[in-house]
Amino acid sequence: MNELANAGPISAASPVPKVGFVSLGCPKALTDSELILTQLSAEGYETSKTFEGADLVIVNTCGFIDDAVKESLDTISEALNVNGKVIVTGCLGAREAEGGGNMVRAMHPNVLAVTGPHATQEVMDAVHAHLPKPHDPFLDLVPNAFGEAGLKLTPRHYAYLKISEGCNHRCTFCIIPSMRGDLVSRPIGDVLKEAKALFEGGVKELLVISQDTSAYGVDVKYITGFWEGRPVKTRMVELVQALGEMAQQHGAWVRLHYVYPYPSVDEILPLMATGSVLPYLDVPLQHSHPDVLKRMKRPASGEKNLERIQKWREICPQLVIRSTFIAGFPGETEEEFEHLLNFVREAQIDRAGCFAYSPVKGAVANELPGMLPQEVREERRSRFMAVAEEVSVQRLQHRVGATMQVLVDKAIALGKKGGVGRTYADAPEIDGVVKLLPPEKISKTYKAGELIRVRIVGVEGHDLVGLPI
Repeated sequence: MNELANAGPISAASPVPKVGFVSLGCPKALTDSELILTQLSAEGYETSKTFEGADLVIVNTCGFIDDAVKESLDTISEALNVNGKVIVTGCLGAREAEGGGNMVRAMHPNVLAVTGPHATQEVMDAVHAHLPKPHDPFLDLVPNAFGEAGLKLTPRHYAYLKISEGCNHRCTFCIIPSMRGDLVSRPIGDVLKEAKALFEGGVKELLVISQDTSAYGVDVKYITGFWEGRPVKTRMVELVQALGEMAQQHGAWVRLHYVYPYPSVDEILPLMATGSVLPYLDVPLQHSHPDVLKRMKRPASGEKNLERIQKWREICPQLVIRSTFIAGFPGETEEEFEHLLNFVREAQIDRAGCFAYSPVKGAVANELPGMLPQEVREERRSRFMAVAEEVSVQRLQHRVGATMQVLVDKAIALGKKGGVGRTYADAPEIDGVVKLLPPEKISKTYKAGELIRVRIVGVEGHDLVGLPI
């Protein structure tokens, strides 16, 4: 047995053990990283974003598409070269190698430990086995800026709120369920408790995430939970209502991600129309043609998505929709692809991302007939993005002349030399920004995390240009 595994807490005279940490992948991986960092801090470890000088390194990986796998493997290799002591966690940690066994172990046999996603305790066990903890964990030793919410990797003014883990769907292009398991909804009381801590800690934008936000509570049959003494059903509508009420008390935003287009989403639109939550929906549509959607085994009625979106816009005219799509799915005909392009135009998708189909190992879709050459897949992706950009720019042009609320992400010299922010229409990192000009009034100042009024004066590509007023 490793002697360090039995070592007690280190003495006060010993140097504080330092853990290097890098987090890759989606917001769900990010929230997993935050849990690990919070636990490390509670146990007295020093953490760093660099590998140099660390006693060991943790790499939280992504294993979804080929590019993400390559980035994760390259990062593990770099950490081994620079530091030598590496613990791997995340989705790539759950991937099998071609001949069986663990992919990471097969390619990097010298790593200290490998775990899958959502594995805080397993990671901490590995850390303890190779680096003794400075003291026993007490939550009051964690920097208390966010209380129950722990540490954040995002800027202080926005944060992700993960409401569930895993997914019950078996989309043929996706291997996430094999890495993250079936849907497990968090108790609604715990979710709302974390949200309250974030708002009270100064967060001005809460981004709700999961693998399928619309399915929240399905696994527990929408059981009634409790929040501050009152019953609340474990269901998306009730959750959004409660978050909206809480956000309004703190003058903050709530943004919804990964909202599958079930009919139940209709109940959310009135809350958006009244400003309770942002009129913004991140809807992972993936395609528009019914036959392609069937081959994908996508949930919800794909053939009704256009009319569903039109209904949503009737209820909430200011609604902004972002979505992701796949071009060049196995068997996709030119007619089916043109159907997708027309859908983007008719549905007026404000922000669209697109992947050329990636034959990820383990994806059922790889066995479907009609695998397209890579050059065809990439060509269709390029055509898609040209149409998507055309629609997006047209939609942005309608903003010129409007006065909008903007959340400041960056301010130079208290805004006197300009800055960068976002309207309700843009989520951090994935959408556009508002390039803020120096204020009209000399006395006007602002800083990151503030909500300010801005007059939109121009469009630059996917971004707006605004004048603080």
